[in-house]
Amino acid sequence: MIVTNTETIAGYRIAEIKGLVQGNTVRAKHAGRDIAASFKNLVGGELKGYTELLTESRRQALERMLSQAEQLGANAIVNVRFTTSAVTAGAAELYAYGTAVVAEPGS
Repeated sequence: MIVTNTETIAGYRIAEIKGLVQGNTVRAKHAGRDIAASFKNLVGGELKGYTELLTESRRQALERMLSQAEQLGANAIVNVRFTTSAVTAGAAELYAYGTAVVAEPGS
């Protein structure tokens, strides 16, 4: 599966548009991560617990989007975007979306 954040794929032509595909996950903060983040805020630096949480969230949202594209018979997803939003205090959604297409070699 080709995944790109551009409208086209170099060396391919879009033969068919299958439609919008999406994947999301809602994650809550972990108390242990919050405590570690509080201490890190005092001295500065990367909040590794939150970095890991976002990495896991992006991976899961992407996997769900890819699964949906495969179900539609697509072999590529173009215009992929990620967005986040607060769902409730302490929980956020990570949302991935794009356009599922059938891409064929050639211009």
